[in-house]
Amino acid sequence: MRALTAAAVGLAAAFALVITLTAIGAPSGTTSPKPLLTTVPKHP
Repeated sequence: MRALTAAAVGLAAAFALVITLTAIGAPSGTTSPKPLLTTVPKHP
């Protein structure tokens, strides 16, 4: 019986976490204006 109760509590906590993160929303996905380096710079 304890295992069933622990599983129910864990499932409820996980579900509450998902609902909370969904309510907050995704962060703004802005990109950097600087281009990324695609080649390795030459060594001096």
